[in-house]
Amino acid sequence: MTKTTDPLHIAVSKSRGVTIDWADGHRSEYSCALLRDACPCATCTGAHGTEPQPSDYSSPQPAGHPFPMYKPKPVMRNIEEVGRYAFRIDWSDGHNSGIYSYEYLRQICPCAECEAARKENRL
Repeated sequence: MTKTTDPLHIAVSKSRGVTIDWADGHRSEYSCALLRDACPCATCTGAHGTEPQPSDYSSPQPAGHPFPMYKPKPVMRNIEEVGRYAFRIDWSDGHNSGIYSYEYLRQICPCAECEAARKENRL
């Protein structure tokens, strides 16, 4: 079965993340931390030739750290559709310039099946 980037259903929880049921029967679940860290905007990726400035919400504290620092979880303040191909998220940290296309979201699907396929293609 080939992958599709056509969403059938999108469920949004502003505090937990986004779940997409794709037309080919696949389901992708993206946490808020993953979406914020994977922001595809020019600032976060360094697309304008500047130093990339990605966030780091999904990385755990180092094991055995004597003074774990509080790291607030990102929360969506708003999410809006961009055309029929993407959405934009207004984050609690003030960031709002990333446009998450459905094609990009399917590429970064965090499920075990998609992770294994990406590793297999890297070999």
